[in-house]
Amino acid sequence: MRIDIICKPESSKRCELTLANVREALDTLGIKAEVHLFRDRRKMIDNRVYVSPALLIDDILRVAGRVPEVKEIAGLLSERPRYHKRMQDVA
Repeated sequence: MRIDIICKPESSKRCELTLANVREALDTLGIKAEVHLFRDRRKMIDNRVYVSPALLIDDILRVAGRVPEVKEIAGLLSERPRYHKRMQDVA
């Protein structure tokens, strides 16, 4: 799983809050993922993101323009088909 956080170069506080919430949600669910933080306008244009911060999960834009809560991120991660398949294999 790949999680990208895309921000403007000058907005650091909201980016760090988003990154902390993503890490906390991953720890809560026990999921391993690649987490990348980009502070690049070119990356924003390439992904058609116009407000920051933006959260992309597996190259799909899920949240843009606000800092998502930990529960919301956990919900977005747990609704993925791979997550359900992994949980069925364990049960």
